Amino acid sequence: MLWLGVALVVLVLAIAAVAYGAVPIGAHAVLDAIAGRGDPVTVSIVRTLRLPRAALALLVGAGLGMAGAALQGALRNALAEPYLLGVSGGAAVGAVTAVAFGASGPFILPLASFAGAALAIAVALLVARASGGRADPRVLLMAGVIVGAFANAAIMVLLSNAPPNEVRNALWWMMGSVSDAAWLTVSWLAAYVALGGALLLWLSRDIDILSLGEESAAALGVDAARSSRSIFLIAALLSAATVAAAGLVGFVGVVVPHLVRSLGVRRHRELIAGAALVGAGLVVAADLVARLATPPAELPLGAVTALLGVPFFLVQLRRLS
Repeated sequence: MLWLGVALVVLVLAIAAVAYGAVPIGAHAVLDAIAGRGDPVTVSIVRTLRLPRAALALLVGAGLGMAGAALQGALRNALAEPYLLGVSGGAAVGAVTAVAFGASGPFILPLASFAGAALAIAVALLVARASGGRADPRVLLMAGVIVGAFANAAIMVLLSNAPPNEVRNALWWMMGSVSDAAWLTVSWLAAYVALGGALLLWLSRDIDILSLGEESAAALGVDAARSSRSIFLIAALLSAATVAAAGLVGFVGVVVPHLVRSLGVRRHRELIAGAALVGAGLVVAADLVARLATPPAELPLGAVTALLGVPFFLVQLRRLS
């Protein structure tokens, strides 16, 4: 019953995301427009603009929520998430590099983002291990900050000689947005999220064991190094796909798993599935706030999630100190 209630809340948020905007549309008219009935202008607004935008927001939230839940479990770090570990920044570098060289197709861009994300998480873990603090949240977060700062510098270098319009578009994309959602983007992101989510659910037992510690994992017959690499790469894949589709949307991966755990969920199979659902609802709600807070202007989606996530992160950091 609990998850049915959560699913209903997400559904209501999705309908609200389609109904509200510069031109408010009633719920009944929304349903008619989805079915292709009613006023042609309303049908066009719903099916071409708002429906793909809501779908993209749902997928971005689901992907980031699952990636955050998996990373927190595998690293035994309650503050781990793609944005804070520099993974999203690395994915952004990969995407911007691909665009700078004219390779921005729907298949190349996610792969370039994945390469950047995989490199970023590898560097962050190497820095933390060199400091002897892989399990220390503060050391790993500092490593993530270093990687993220380097990623931002690399992006600035890549954009230094770009035309002003391209720089502006890139900066808006780096702040996160689903305003340019299209069904093609929704389709390939859905494939990445479905694949990554299925793999994480398949590895959920390994994540449960890794969360007990490396010695316990070895005693239970789990190769901690190999399982960790697999989980990190899958989380990087999910993060990279969301970055390629919607830019940098931070702090979702750190907030969502804690919200799911507050509902009494402990096993990672249920935690990852719940994080997908709650993350989807959170990003849809954040995008709704971004559109309605200062009409007719629109706030960056990443700024809205940061306004929620930063205070939450500081509270969690205080608890760990």
